[in-house]
Amino acid sequence: MMRGITDTVKHLLIINVIMFIGTMLVGGGNGELFYKWFALYFPKNELFQPWQVITHMFMHGGFAHLLFNMFALWMFGTAVEQQLGSKKFLFIYISAGLGAVLFQLGYYYFQYLPMQAEAISLGFNEQQIVEIFKEGKVFTAIGPKFNEIYYASMVGASGCIMGILAAFGMMNPEAKLMLIFLPIPIKAKYFIPGIIILDIISALTGQSFFSPSNTAYMAHVGGAITGFIIMWYWKKNQFNKNRWN
Repeated sequence: MMRGITDTVKHLLIINVIMFIGTMLVGGGNGELFYKWFALYFPKNELFQPWQVITHMFMHGGFAHLLFNMFALWMFGTAVEQQLGSKKFLFIYISAGLGAVLFQLGYYYFQYLPMQAEAISLGFNEQQIVEIFKEGKVFTAIGPKFNEIYYASMVGASGCIMGILAAFGMMNPEAKLMLIFLPIPIKAKYFIPGIIILDIISALTGQSFFSPSNTAYMAHVGGAITGFIIMWYWKKNQFNKNRWN
């Protein structure tokens, strides 16, 4: 499935590479300043800023992270842009990134809110809760998750790419795909749901299958589901007035 590169994919690749170079060069070369500005933090964290909802999609945690995502963007993004056109492709890409944010932050809040409720029930106000958790004064079954949620930063185009992968699979269900470390061809209509199921299992159990243990698994799920919903809607309405040209 070798191919050239489409315009929107090319521009996205350039933006991601520029952001990665900036991360390496700005703020002493350790990336700390760029991550503080542009990575996505939990909204309760003082480092959170609204623009991070978008900017984190163009940040990466290392060269291998960037290389893998950009390879996937070239492979599947080019095919999807060729089939849908640049407007629809970019709409899915950004929407999937936003869907990834919604799912990952939603999952974080699902874990955080019971801890917050327990602290409030013990007589603490919301402003004191972060310090209370830091000092270990509140213990719940999910208490150890607090630092992971509060201090974690989310970076990467993976949510966007999962949406593109879902779109690719819906348009090319019989296409055979392979994982680098599992060189067995699997049809897209089975491969992509399988990847989503593994991400859900990883998110719920903490067991990593094919990606680092600090992966935002629910972001992958959110991106894929968003891409699927958009493509489902477009296919359902492709001959009516909602069709884009």
